Amino acid sequence: MALDIKPTRSELINLKRRIKQTKNGYNLLKMKRDGLFHEFRQLLSEMIKAKQELTATYQSAKSRIDLANAIEGGLAVRAAAIANSTHPEVEVERRNIMGVVVPSVSGSNLHASFAQRGLGFIGSSPYVDEAAESFGELIEKMVKAAEMEATLKRMLAEIEATKRRVNALEFKVIPEMEEARDFIQLRLEEMEREETFRLKRFKNK
Repeated sequence: MALDIKPTRSELINLKRRIKQTKNGYNLLKMKRDGLFHEFRQLLSEMIKAKQELTATYQSAKSRIDLANAIEGGLAVRAAAIANSTHPEVEVERRNIMGVVVPSVSGSNLHASFAQRGLGFIGSSPYVDEAAESFGELIEKMVKAAEMEATLKRMLAEIEATKRRVNALEFKVIPEMEEARDFIQLRLEEMEREETFRLKRFKNK
């Protein structure tokens, strides 16, 4: 970089200003990287817990639907599912975490109440009701886990991109600019010594 610049005082002033601005940007990027990493670690621990709860809820729902099929029969279970008048709906919006746009997932009719299932007290069965309740909880946890997983992927990608920018500034851009600044300062000092020497020679003559 030092070979591509003119060793003038105006260039030195501009370069010093650019170095200061670049270092400020570097510090801000480091703060962003550290903040994102802190948020990522917190979300990751929450995600691990959510996945464990999701697995446990799935196992419970599976065992309850198997029990309902065994006691009430598969036809009764399918009839109960068809009678349910509600259908789960999922809506995805955007939210911002430290400059990173991540999805915000919300749902409606994910967990149908007893009245929404459309069976009534006579047509209902405690085994079918427990299975329906478990699957309602399972859908809610699936939606939450999907939101958290997508958020983690977006944040991880942003952390990697920020790390690359921080490393580029720290190990390439700033050192090259400082090398150019030192080159200009040395060249100006050399030119000043040469000018002083010429003046002395002229004075002696």
